Amino acid sequence: MPENYDMFKNTNVETDFDIELLKREVGQRFPFYDIRSNVNAVAFFCRVDKEFLEQKFDELRRALSEKGYVPMLRHEQGEHIIYIIKKPKRQKKPIWINILLLIATIFTTTLAGSLLWTEIYGVDWSEMISAKYIFEGLVFFSVPLLLILGVHEMGHYFSSKKHKLDTSLPFFMPLPPPFSLGTLGAIISTREQIPDRKSLIDVGSSGPICGFLVAIPISILGLFFMQQNPIAIPADSETVRYTYPLILQGLSSFFTIPENTFMHPTLFAAWAGFFITAINLLPIGQLDGGHISRALFKEKSKYASWIVIITLFILGLFSTTWIVFLFFILFMIGTQHQPPLNEFSDLDTRRKIIGIIALIIFALCFAPIPITV
Repeated sequence: MPENYDMFKNTNVETDFDIELLKREVGQRFPFYDIRSNVNAVAFFCRVDKEFLEQKFDELRRALSEKGYVPMLRHEQGEHIIYIIKKPKRQKKPIWINILLLIATIFTTTLAGSLLWTEIYGVDWSEMISAKYIFEGLVFFSVPLLLILGVHEMGHYFSSKKHKLDTSLPFFMPLPPPFSLGTLGAIISTREQIPDRKSLIDVGSSGPICGFLVAIPISILGLFFMQQNPIAIPADSETVRYTYPLILQGLSSFFTIPENTFMHPTLFAAWAGFFITAINLLPIGQLDGGHISRALFKEKSKYASWIVIITLFILGLFSTTWIVFLFFILFMIGTQHQPPLNEFSDLDTRRKIIGIIALIIFALCFAPIPITV
């Protein structure tokens, strides 16, 4: 929201907005009975025909976007108001940055995978730079992990492009060992606000669903490797234990694997993929789950955010992992989700089903105590 309703009462000041252009573009689609402006925005008080609302607003958004403006439809004090602001100028980063970050992340995740192999075989960590462990770290850990993360982000990317949103290619985030994954994940940058609830749920759900579907065959492959060559964990070992989420518990029942066996790096890549999917589907802030929650419940999604905060705090009493993520959410991501430009178009049945599917995936991927020592 550029300004609130009260800031426009009895306010008409000099502005560098092309008022005549805006009157023409808005008036063609939404009859307006009042117009007010300040230095930051122009507000059109409109009559809205809900039957054609989605089509007309999308036409307005695209027409104004070409001319450097962004419309936002709000309902305040019983009136429908279209606020129009200047389109923020965001400089596109050159694609070589994406490529360099991907290469760096391949390197760090390969080292992380190599380090996993040295722990499994009980050799000195200095062996991680040997050709054997570098190769196995690349093939059995880096490739499957980056495949899950990459497909997740490309799901967001293609969904954004389908809705004609200005979106970047994925930016991978390298993190060198001893961090066990070798990466902080990947993100895409959407350079404009999501237009409506349908787009919001499509963009928010596409990544987790795509990543989840790729993680399943990778986990099956990892379980097969463990069954073929199980390596027992020494009795005096202080190895970190990873709790299987429901999806892995179900898949592992089809394999015969001895207890107290090292997790194969390929299975660990899949476990990390499921864990990241669960984190992303938390219905809070700018996470994927926050997008889905906002699309489904609009302003009431704030209650889901509070439930997440309380739940993570309680779980943090048993696992410090959740305390770390709670602080990350509170201080880095935030708990609020900005509404889409048009929040008044209804969701169709297909989008509601997508929301249910996302909830099921979250339940399958979530482990209350994911890591123990």
